[in-house]
Amino acid sequence: MGNKPVRRHLLDRSPRVDRLNALIAKGFERGWLFVPDLSPEAIWKAGAKGHDPADEHSGRLPEDVADFRLRLDRLCEALSSEAALNPLGQVFAWGQLTRIVAQRHRLGAYWRKHPEVLETQLAPPIVVVGQMRAGTTRIHRLLAADPAHCATRFCDSWNPAPQSPDLRPMKSAAALAFAHWLNPWLETIHPFGASRADEELGWLAAALDHCAAEAQWRIPSFTAFSENRDPLPVYREFARILRTDAAHCGNAGRPRVMKTPQFAEDLPSLFAVLPEARIVVARRSSEDVLESAVSLVANQMAMQTDAAEEAALRAEWQRKIALREERADAALRTFSGRVAEVDFAALGEDWQSAIADVYDALGLTLDDAARQAMAREMLKGKNGAHRRHRSQWRQFARAARPTFGPAGGNGLGAQGNAR
Repeated sequence: MGNKPVRRHLLDRSPRVDRLNALIAKGFERGWLFVPDLSPEAIWKAGAKGHDPADEHSGRLPEDVADFRLRLDRLCEALSSEAALNPLGQVFAWGQLTRIVAQRHRLGAYWRKHPEVLETQLAPPIVVVGQMRAGTTRIHRLLAADPAHCATRFCDSWNPAPQSPDLRPMKSAAALAFAHWLNPWLETIHPFGASRADEELGWLAAALDHCAAEAQWRIPSFTAFSENRDPLPVYREFARILRTDAAHCGNAGRPRVMKTPQFAEDLPSLFAVLPEARIVVARRSSEDVLESAVSLVANQMAMQTDAAEEAALRAEWQRKIALREERADAALRTFSGRVAEVDFAALGEDWQSAIADVYDALGLTLDDAARQAMAREMLKGKNGAHRRHRSQWRQFARAARPTFGPAGGNGLGAQGNAR
């Protein structure tokens, strides 16, 4: 792959981004490229083109259809008035939103033809809950390595409508290759693989939750709107996609290991659609979570705007960490199911003991096959580029660390090893 450029500061970006921005801007100016219209009407028209309009409704409750339309209106408004997108950002936003509208129709078409998948019975899932950068990916992939469990592939998260033949791994591999070409530090942020177990962030994005959007665009009005809105319609769509994926993959009888940091914010809605879920809480120092999260978001945002500010990012994600912690703590206090906790440092020191404690707390059997599969997973990530991320963000954290209040002590605040 050659030598990667050094990431000099939080808002640094590859020279390729600047060159591509300049090319797109020139294309806009000379009429070679159309300037994306980020109005909800234009997004809907482009994304729904070629699809049956009835498939907006197929398999969905009327209130879920209305929720998506309202979210699209609010997100488009925030992108136009707040995000200060550069040309590349405009193209990215157009591509993402039109794709989401198109795949919403594709899912509806699938449910119209195969309504039985929406009744798929699921084994009780295992849900990893924790702040972004709190070790949730490592926990998730260790648990997913157990042959007794299953997990969601990256390609299926971002392309949830089943296909035959299934070209999603190839499409996702091509998309990841382009993303790595454009952003040479991507692998230090998160270890990707088209067919690798990954978080269900794409399923939440498919329902226009704010989690994927706020990690790449400055859209405070949409974030506030979504944070203060009942997320149950989002999670009903999430559950429909989960059942569809389980039926298509033939693994509904095995516990699905799932995770996204957004779960911490929305646990009551998650429990409403998955009442038998077993929970693994990942905990890490809030200060470390903050610096690592800011580094991740800055890396994504710097490509799509020329107006990102480090201080604003840090303030927003300090607020966000406290909000997720407060909401998760409150939800877990009233949750009657099984809960395990994993400390970030303890996981790093002795992952085998940490995972054994998780299995014990959740009432699971940790056999030799699981241990061997997990050991192979650990070897896979031993020399991964993501391990260099900590040294990057520590280098960038020049300012004094923020002082956290009672909600910000140690990752997610829930105490105890099991309930």
